[in-house]
Amino acid sequence: YTAILLYRYTAIRLYSYYNDILGMKIAIGYPPLESPKGTPLLSQNRQFQWFSNKLTAYAIYPVVMASAATLLKSKGYDVVWLDGVAEKWTQEQFLEKLKKEKPDLIVFEVKTPVIKKYWQLINQLKKLQTPGFKPQTVLLGDHVTALPQESMENSKVDFILTGGDYDFALLNLVDYLTKGAKLSPGVWYRTSSAKPQASSIVNTGHFQLNHNLDSLPLIDRDLTRWQLYSRKNSNFYRTPGAYTMFGRDCWWGKCIFCSWTTIFPGKSYRHCSVKKALDEIGHLIEKYQVREIMDDSGTFPVGDWLREFCQGMIKRGYNKKIRFNCNMRFNAGLDEKDYQLMGKAGFRFILYGLESANQKTLDRINKNSRVEMIEPVLTWAVKAGLMPHITVMVGYPWEKKEDVQKTLNLARELFKKGLVFTMQATVVIPYPGTPLFSQCQKNHWLKTEDWDRYDMREPIMKTKLKDEELMACARSLYASFASPQFIWRTLSSIRNFDDIKYISFQGLKFLSKLADFGKK
Repeated sequence: YTAILLYRYTAIRLYSYYNDILGMKIAIGYPPLESPKGTPLLSQNRQFQWFSNKLTAYAIYPVVMASAATLLKSKGYDVVWLDGVAEKWTQEQFLEKLKKEKPDLIVFEVKTPVIKKYWQLINQLKKLQTPGFKPQTVLLGDHVTALPQESMENSKVDFILTGGDYDFALLNLVDYLTKGAKLSPGVWYRTSSAKPQASSIVNTGHFQLNHNLDSLPLIDRDLTRWQLYSRKNSNFYRTPGAYTMFGRDCWWGKCIFCSWTTIFPGKSYRHCSVKKALDEIGHLIEKYQVREIMDDSGTFPVGDWLREFCQGMIKRGYNKKIRFNCNMRFNAGLDEKDYQLMGKAGFRFILYGLESANQKTLDRINKNSRVEMIEPVLTWAVKAGLMPHITVMVGYPWEKKEDVQKTLNLARELFKKGLVFTMQATVVIPYPGTPLFSQCQKNHWLKTEDWDRYDMREPIMKTKLKDEELMACARSLYASFASPQFIWRTLSSIRNFDDIKYISFQGLKFLSKLADFGKK
């Protein structure tokens, strides 16, 4: 009898110890950040925007953060997903959710234009602590990777994880907190001596991106509330749609303006195996009846990987069940046969970073592409049945008005010829940590280092044009598609309700963007 009691006592103690260790609750959250500017586009986004029009506002599924949540859950940790932006919560509702869940750790992905709002939120959370609610906080993302000490000094954040492999880095941090594991490189945190005033900020060195993507489990879409992101998205022609990210992040990864070069420099580019990619697509089709997939790798893998992927899509019959979208570069080394294969494999939407029609600008931003490549590549894509999308930017410090007009003329001509179906125009923003930001500091191009203003609502760099002229150019870019040929081609392409929904949403987005780049 004594032995039985001792056994039961030991079992209870071990069970309690197990719960203390692996029972840690982690909240991965996107707070609503209420602002008169609109809805913040925070997740899975290389350039921050406010959506001023609620009808067109949407949240993009954050693939790497979703992978982090899944990886933690697969290791026995308790994970809660709280995307206040996608849920359309108020800030008060978001805080109430946190108090109710009582997480031990709260993780936030941050961007430059809202970093100060996160400092305020973290400091507010410290004030709201009670005996049953004492969470530690984590910041990660491109801004804090570039300037980790800034956030440590301006807020009471406990940890900052630098680099882009949030999933592996977060698991390591939680293992450190629960099991005493050694911290990986790239972590910033505070140490304290016996006297609180002697606390100091330390780090574990520069982050490393050498993780094997095939070792990750398939993303738990139910845990991460995938339905919230599956309908309202201008990249989806048919819904429900889903996001994947088979590569991290861009195999070129040297464009001087891209904020993700901070967390995913090109030399660290990795991709999963073709088999894993196809298995994930099959999982999305069979379990969730997904009709369209957007892979948000900075640039989709090319060469033999792409050809094997296309052949696998055809062999498994996925090309008849879904449409597939991706990001691509004009200098990807693909020929007309490759595009024909992509068309047969079910590719539909393909996004190119055109950025400028001036070769001098493409060279200065290290785009590694030629203007003369643009039209032939788009022609191959359209002939293969794809629907190209281009991104274009204005506000380069060295461009004159005639240079901007040249880009406007090219965009207009591409729409007129039916080589482009949709477009995104932006104002160039020099994010901290990018080579462009360093150039701005060296050449005294910056108008301000008030991060709140780095939200594409105004030019941040000194240019040869007045601010009003630049914003008018951005509006003109959005209006560049409105040729009679393009409008007629679009209307005559309507065949079903999916076509009507897609064209209507694009029309609303067009009007919203004109407002975003309007006069203050």
